[in-house]
This record gives sequence, structure tokens and C-alpha cells, in this order.
Amino acid sequence: MSWLFGSALRSTMVEPDRALAGRDDYAYTIPETHTVLGTPLQGPWPTGTAVLYLAMGCFWGAEKEMWQTPGVVTTAAGYQGGFTPFPTYDEVCTGLTGHTETVLVAYDPEKLPHDELLRRFWELHDPTQGYRQGNDVGTQYRSAIFTTTDEQAEAAVATRDMFQPRLARSGFGTITTEIRPATEAGRFYYAEGYHQQYLQKNPNGYCPVHSTGVACPLPSGA
Repeated sequence: MSWLFGSALRSTMVEPDRALAGRDDYAYTIPETHTVLGTPLQGPWPTGTAVLYLAMGCFWGAEKEMWQTPGVVTTAAGYQGGFTPFPTYDEVCTGLTGHTETVLVAYDPEKLPHDELLRRFWELHDPTQGYRQGNDVGTQYRSAIFTTTDEQAEAAVATRDMFQPRLARSGFGTITTEIRPATEAGRFYYAEGYHQQYLQKNPNGYCPVHSTGVACPLPSGA
């Protein structure tokens, strides 16, 4: 999506005191229901549902990959990891909010273990590119994992450490993925309604998946 905004993009992280001011609430209405899965976009979800926030470039394609994963309860496109409260898409695309395009993934860990979900995350994009994914350049396209449990955090680090040597042997550089608790990254802000399940509504829409083609092993050896 960066080609839509060209010169407005930023490839260095904005300082907190220079970030856009934002607002006190959403400037738009968030849909109640997932277009594909028919589940609540903002909850409540079944008891035992886990939530993990994943950023891997353009959230349109990333969200589609996640909602197609067995064991996922719901997904949503949004913004996280920045400084501006309740940002809009246009604001995020300036690079002046500090957010990265993020997908909320609510899932059943009994059907989709944390490390299996994270293996899918690592394999679906190139986590070595820093502030970009392919032709999408800017801080809003950086790779990130924002965890909500200790188990997720442990799995994120373990799968990263298993994946890095595989990447290196295939000629890729060091993983730049940001891994931190969601409480540190800040609130997940739902994106505008037209972004939610965008590729279901626009089947021929922009859909980059920048996989390295390298398989990620699991710590369990699975």
C-alpha cells in the first residue's frame, strides 16, 4: 500500500514528542461482526480464547492468512505499537504516529497452539527487513509480535531463535521483529471498517505476502 502514499512515508521512527496528537475516541464506527467468520470483532469470545497481535506488513493480506488458519476465532486489522491515540489510517501512513499495521488474532490454543500460530507468522513474511515489507516502506510495515501471556512471549522468543539459523543459512539477515508485551506496546486500535476483512470484500485487492520460503521449525521438534 505504500505506493499510494509515496512521499508521505517515513522510514525512521518518530520521536514520541513529535507524534501526532490524535483524539479521545474513534473517528469512525467499528463493525460488530467478522465478515467471514461471523464472530464478534471486539468480543466477547468463548472462554479460553487467547489473543495475540501480529504485524507482518500490509494488514490486508496478513489478516486473510490469519482468518484462514484453523483454530482462529476472529481477526481484525488495526494499529499498535505507536504513540498517537485513536489514529486514522491516513495518519498512520504519514509515519507520524509510530504504529505498525497489526492483526488481532483471537484463537483457541487447544486447536491452534501458540508455537504453531507463531510458525505461521514467521513463514508468511520476511522478518529481516526492518521498516518495510517488499515495496511497502515505512515504520507502519515493521514486523512485530505483541503478546498477552507469558506462554506466548516464551513461544515467540523460542520460535525466533529456531528460525534465525535457518534464515541465515538461506542468505537472509538478522530478524528485526519487535517482540514485547501488548501492555508495553500500547492499545490495539481497530482500523476503519473498510479495512476489516478487506480482501473478502475486494477479492482482487492488493495482497502481498512476502514469504522467504524458509520453513520455521518448532522448539518441540514438530
